[in-house]
Amino acid sequence: MSRIQDKFKELYSKNEKALIGYLMTGYPNEKDTVSAIRGLIQGGADIIELGFPFSDPLADGPVIQNASTISLNKGTKLEKFFKILKQIRRETKIPLVLMTYTNILYSYGYDKFLSKAKRLGLDGIILPDMSIEESSEYIKAARKNHIDTIFLVSPNTSKDRIKKITKATTGFLYLVSMYGITGMQGKIQKYTINAVKNTKKIVSGKIPVGVGFGVSSASDVKRFVSLGADAVIVGSAFLRLIENTQSNKIESRLASFTRQLKQATKS
Repeated sequence: MSRIQDKFKELYSKNEKALIGYLMTGYPNEKDTVSAIRGLIQGGADIIELGFPFSDPLADGPVIQNASTISLNKGTKLEKFFKILKQIRRETKIPLVLMTYTNILYSYGYDKFLSKAKRLGLDGIILPDMSIEESSEYIKAARKNHIDTIFLVSPNTSKDRIKKITKATTGFLYLVSMYGITGMQGKIQKYTINAVKNTKKIVSGKIPVGVGFGVSSASDVKRFVSLGADAVIVGSAFLRLIENTQSNKIESRLASFTRQLKQATKS
């Protein structure tokens, strides 16, 4: 059983849902990325999702795109991601997930990348542009290296396709809560509510369902938990907080915000 699967099992025994926090590697710089990660851990996040910057981030909204651009402009390379991964793994056993785009892994070599990442403590991968039809080589390398493959579904994904994607997914299934790109939204739409309920019904307990995109507050987290989400993923809200916080206060401010979000995952 993977560290991610163990975490969900632990939370289930406590009648809690998972809070997954997203941060961008190298944003606003390497030192502050580490401070932000520590803040999330201190605040009680259950899983940390680290984005790696990409020049054409199709699934990302303006806040994450801006963080990605700043990170790239400061010269973030894979070695920096590996360095941060190694450093954080020395400090904590919290599950760590990488979110990036397929070409990053493909260019490096799936097996080579995943083997190294596993040695340094990575637990899972999210590739928003990886189609299930083209994933066999990637899945094979991930299984070999005991890394969870976290695939995405959306409100307009058909029932049959959700079943197909679920079979290829380990760790948790990522449900995109809204049409379009990431970012903080206002009212939770009716189609989102239906998507959470329908996906949970189709998955039928085979794997946890995490809901992301547009989650920005404790009330959002609480609402998705009440709809049946096993995990709630928050990203842009953390990055916006970092953007408006002095470097020496990032850890404490993120810890405080994370505590509010985590409290909302408890029944």
